[in-house]
Amino acid sequence: MISIRALMQPHRIVMMAVLLAVVIWCAVALRWDWIPEYAPLALEGLWRTIWILVVTCVLGFLLAIPLGLAQAIGPWYLSAPAGVFCTVIRGTPLLLQIWLLYYGLGSLFPQIPWIRGSELWPYLRQAWPYAVLALTLSYAGYEGEVMRGAFSSVNKGQLEAANAFGMPRFTMFRRIWLPQAIRNVLPTLGGETILQLKATPLVATITVVELYAVSSRVRSDTFIVYEPLILLAVFYMIIAGIIALMFRRFENRVPG
Repeated sequence: MISIRALMQPHRIVMMAVLLAVVIWCAVALRWDWIPEYAPLALEGLWRTIWILVVTCVLGFLLAIPLGLAQAIGPWYLSAPAGVFCTVIRGTPLLLQIWLLYYGLGSLFPQIPWIRGSELWPYLRQAWPYAVLALTLSYAGYEGEVMRGAFSSVNKGQLEAANAFGMPRFTMFRRIWLPQAIRNVLPTLGGETILQLKATPLVATITVVELYAVSSRVRSDTFIVYEPLILLAVFYMIIAGIIALMFRRFENRVPG
């Protein structure tokens, strides 16, 4: 916790005064009368942003573990495809990946009769499954490379000792290798999760209504430009701060 003495340092006082002046100016000089009308839509967009972020990070990390493991110790027929996947994902823009899935697969599925008649069609005709898939693959591609380095950095002596005691490979992976690899990359995971949050506005390009899409609708309906963007930035900073705090607390609770 920051002490009172630390807060009273001159540069911190100046920064807080400037921040307070900016907040007062925004409250007085800018228009905020549109908020009650668009508040329900903004809450819907906030909820959609959060659940897309959580779902894609969880699924992407679960996919990143085998990708990293395959590159770290897998045979060539597993490590090569995993390496190619991570290279392609990291080397192409996320917006291009979203468009390829939505306008590519999304335009092919309606032409396949058995898909149109299946129970999945009500979901496949919407935009959010392609957004979730694209963001999941993107997160997995980046984290797969991170996990490759994490698995390689674990002390091999511990693994050899566990093997000498006759510990099964899966138990050794679950109790020794994976926990230490995750502990080593926790700071990186926190940063990548915040980057994933900042990538979610791209799904608005395929008609998914999240926070950025709500601000765009406010601008198009009311011709108010700066206020929705300022409020959008505040929302993203709050969510990013919560993510950073959660990962920091988790890092402090994980034993060394």
